[in-house]
Amino acid sequence: MTSSREPSRKRRGAGRVTLNTVAQRAGVSAITVSRFFNQPEQVSDELRERIQAVVTELGYVPNMVAGGLASARGRIIGMVIPNISGPIFANTIQGFSDTLSRHGYQLLLASSYFSEEQEESAVRAFLGWSPAALVVTSHFHSAGTEKMLADADVPLVEIWDYRPERAPMQVGFVHREVGVSAARYLLGKGYRRIAFVQNSVAGDLSALERRDGYADTLREAGLEPWVFVPSADCAPFEAGKQAMDSLMARTPRPDAIIFANDNLAAGGLLAGQRAGLRIPRDCAVVGFGDYAFAPMLMPSLTTIRPPALQIGELAATRILQALGVSTMADSSPPGPLDCQLIERESA
Repeated sequence: MTSSREPSRKRRGAGRVTLNTVAQRAGVSAITVSRFFNQPEQVSDELRERIQAVVTELGYVPNMVAGGLASARGRIIGMVIPNISGPIFANTIQGFSDTLSRHGYQLLLASSYFSEEQEESAVRAFLGWSPAALVVTSHFHSAGTEKMLADADVPLVEIWDYRPERAPMQVGFVHREVGVSAARYLLGKGYRRIAFVQNSVAGDLSALERRDGYADTLREAGLEPWVFVPSADCAPFEAGKQAMDSLMARTPRPDAIIFANDNLAAGGLLAGQRAGLRIPRDCAVVGFGDYAFAPMLMPSLTTIRPPALQIGELAATRILQALGVSTMADSSPPGPLDCQLIERESA
């Protein structure tokens, strides 16, 4: 007769390796193992190696949810940036994550792709999980996001911008000054018909601040600003090509162009070469971001390098210090960080 009994199911959690199991195998206390995960800097190198070997051998996974509930805070820090795939933010993310991980904290990342609505959704989701801290990009937020940030009881940092009048900690630079620096550099080189190409992504409001700095500088020099707006949501290289083709078809045509970022600048530079332009003799090109390909172009791209890595490391350090973690690192300077103009062959 066939048995009607179902095979017994393995109870969830049965046989799971516990923190005490790791401690016994490593010959240390459970408190030391807990400290290994939560405050690794307080565990000696010898003990860290011993515990790590046992953790690897047993495949131990710490119950971070239980730990978070016990302390009323997790060890996760949320970050919302405009574009995860964008190279301009890569060093910030890496520097931030590396600094956190050295002290037992982990990064949870979300992309808004320059959408205030998507940013608001991500902030709401992060805060719902009670993160240890939260990082957002720039000062352009929806009313809903502003309300959540004002009510949040965790350390907050705004990165890639500097607005000291705002409540969150500020780690970044002044975008308007980037536009001023690019324009002054070209004016100093003798260029007078200087155009600016906006980002094709409509939500990149920081690029508009760079545009405003450029425009004000030209007006101060008695010159008229010349702004080109690519088609909405046009791919960056295509937007750069579109800008170069359109601007160089005009009479008179510009003798220099500032692009909102290096992707646009590369598209413009390559389009100019295809059209037979001699850059910078016929038209100088300046970008923003100092992407990895910038020095590899022919001619190499003159651009402005933001302090991307420093932003990530400093933001993480300030958060850790706000959480009471001893980092032995200097969190200064308190003011805006500096961007660096990288002079190459294109201007």
